[in-house]
Amino acid sequence: MPLRRPLPLLHLVRLAALGLVLALLAGCGGDDEPARVPGAPITEAEADVLAQVLYRNHQEGGADFVVTAPFAEGALLTLTGEVDFARGTGRAQAVTSYPEEGRPDDVRTLFFTPDDVWFGDVPGLAEALTGAGLPAAAYVRRPITTVTPGGTASLVDVLVQLVPALSARQPDDPRSFLERDYTWQGTQSVDGQLASVFQSGSGARTSVAADSRLLVQYVTRLSDQEFDVTVTLSDHGARDIALPADTDTVDATVHPEIAGALGL
Repeated sequence: MPLRRPLPLLHLVRLAALGLVLALLAGCGGDDEPARVPGAPITEAEADVLAQVLYRNHQEGGADFVVTAPFAEGALLTLTGEVDFARGTGRAQAVTSYPEEGRPDDVRTLFFTPDDVWFGDVPGLAEALTGAGLPAAAYVRRPITTVTPGGTASLVDVLVQLVPALSARQPDDPRSFLERDYTWQGTQSVDGQLASVFQSGSGARTSVAADSRLLVQYVTRLSDQEFDVTVTLSDHGARDIALPADTDTVDATVHPEIAGALGL
């Protein structure tokens, strides 16, 4: 599905409010302090924690993820996979489900780096390669695009850039969180984990687990769109993702006619 050009993803992520210590996750202060009210501004202590969260994701190395994007009436794109935050690479199964009765789900296998995305399980790929006199291959690789000549971006391309952007190679400045309208929004359960929810001035919402202070969910609205994208992270830890071999891949920059025929 084509989209208008989104805001820079790293900027969107860094505008998200992230993290809180366990006492604040409970939503209350000490014996002499009133209960915390959702919508309250973050404190300096919270800003110190927020400044470390994306860096902690990078330190953990990677995570499993599920991304959901309800991009049209009743239609849902779901990516389920794992990401290597250290290298910005990942793999996922992409499933597009539709509201029409009897219409089957559209399923693809994806691999991605900061520069390229691979598509597997593409209907018609074998026939297209045979018709072009090319060797058999299981994947088509093309560069990740942020904007097409028509001024739009592929939703898949946006999502495979969003997930690796949930990490940073160094901590943020806590003052940057205090200078913007970050608020505490209460608590929720994410995959059975108690988490605190924060909201940035731009509306992005982030949930951080109480026990580990790791990012477990991020929700944002893409620029000029009317649906929210939700990224849920779990099982944080190092990942080693092997990308498809060149011998099993057709390069769309060398053979654009193949990608064009397959709608990639």
